[in-house]
Amino acid sequence: MTMAVGTDFSLGTVQVSLSPRERFAEFLQARGKRVTRQRQTIVDHVSSRHEHFDAEQLLEELRRTPAGSRASRPTVYRTLAEMVEAGLLRKMVLDGRAVYEHDYGYPQHDHLYCTGCQKLIEFSSDELVRIRDAVAAQHRFRARGHRLIVMGLCIDCRSARSTSRHQDRV
Repeated sequence: MTMAVGTDFSLGTVQVSLSPRERFAEFLQARGKRVTRQRQTIVDHVSSRHEHFDAEQLLEELRRTPAGSRASRPTVYRTLAEMVEAGLLRKMVLDGRAVYEHDYGYPQHDHLYCTGCQKLIEFSSDELVRIRDAVAAQHRFRARGHRLIVMGLCIDCRSARSTSRHQDRV
C-alpha cells in the first residue's frame, strides 16, 4: 500500500469538561457508591499515563507507590470495571488477556496488535472512517463508532523470526 505524503495517522485531542477524577466521582455518586481513597488513587494513577495495561501490571505499579501500596487485587479489578462502565477506560480482550486503555478524552482510534510481543500501536485514519460511514450508509445504518484491531507481527518480531529461521537452515 502506498501512503500519500503528509498522511497523518496520529491521534488528535478531545476537550473534556471534567477531569477523570471528577467524572469518576460523579459516576460513583450517581450510583450511591462511595468515593474512597483507594479508588481515587487508582483513577489518578491510570489517568496520569497513557500506556495500555492489564490489571496485574496496574497492581504491581500501585504497590510500588506509597499511596497505592494498600490497593487490594479485588479493589483494582472492581475499580477497573467501574472505570469502564463510567466511560473512562475501554477494555479489549487480546489473546485471552484483558487490556485497558483510556477512552475518556481520547479520539476514535484503532490498533495494530503484534501477536508476537503483544505490542499495541494506536492510529487514526480519516480514510477508514469514510469507508465505515459509506458501508453504514449503504445498509441504512447509523454508525456511532467502531473498533478495529489489526493482528500481525511488528517489525521487531518479524526480524527475530527471519533471523531464527535463517539460523535453523545453516
